[in-house]
Amino acid sequence: MKLATLCYVRKNGKTLMVHRVKKPNDMHEGKWNGLGGKLDPGETPEECARREIREECGLEVEQLTWKGLLTFPLFANDEDWYAFVFVARAQEGELIESPEGDLRWIDDDKITDLPLWEGDPIFLPWLDRPGFFSAKFNYVNGKFVDYSVNFYE
Repeated sequence: MKLATLCYVRKNGKTLMVHRVKKPNDMHEGKWNGLGGKLDPGETPEECARREIREECGLEVEQLTWKGLLTFPLFANDEDWYAFVFVARAQEGELIESPEGDLRWIDDDKITDLPLWEGDPIFLPWLDRPGFFSAKFNYVNGKFVDYSVNFYE
């Protein structure tokens, strides 16, 4: 089981996305994604989210809101992945060269036009709902199969 964060950093009607094109053997290669990564031992999801944002783009965030939990059964190497999903408000600052890929501020209404994981356009609107979501997204051999979700107010 892998525990990870997935963070959508926002500012002025735009979301910071990374085009995953730099890491060799990247399971996300060619896709656009939010920022995030695996939790280090002893780290809370919030600590991980802030660290990953800082490492991947160089920004600090002033507000971090936990929006949901995504479960991906047998997602990679026959392991279940659990992603704590956050929305963050960016402070002012300069982006660094990301080791993950090319960073770009994308208009919020254009994100689903990007090459994303097939399930992403389903859950991305949930980031703007009140409350919390818990969802399971099933993929087989990298292809989206189905999902289920519960919403909590």
